[in-house]
Amino acid sequence: MVDILLVLLGFFMLTWSFARQERELDVQMPSAGEAKEQRRSVGEVIVNVKADGSIVMNRRTMTPDELLAALSRIATLYPDQAVVLRGDQRVDYGHIVQTLDLCRKANIWNIAFATASPEAPAASP
Repeated sequence: MVDILLVLLGFFMLTWSFARQERELDVQMPSAGEAKEQRRSVGEVIVNVKADGSIVMNRRTMTPDELLAALSRIATLYPDQAVVLRGDQRVDYGHIVQTLDLCRKANIWNIAFATASPEAPAASP
């Protein structure tokens, strides 16, 4: 019984660490009046588009071709995989459209846009 509890404790500590690191990226999301805090799920794919247009997934900056290859592998293994797109509020809209196009080319259809609630403090650049 203690072994199971230790494994679960390690699992939750690891997933909490990844969730915290993802939020520490330099991406200031636009706020939305109806934004709701969503619970993160294990295995969730988050694609960040920074203010300069660079794409980050799993804390690794990727080229569009690398992102397409990674998303294609994910879509092959998990056809209904959801992708959360976190775009900086200062990014050119063309970069968001390009990222959406890459998701579609990779056969990812379940895409959500992350926003911040209005009362949430903005991260400093």
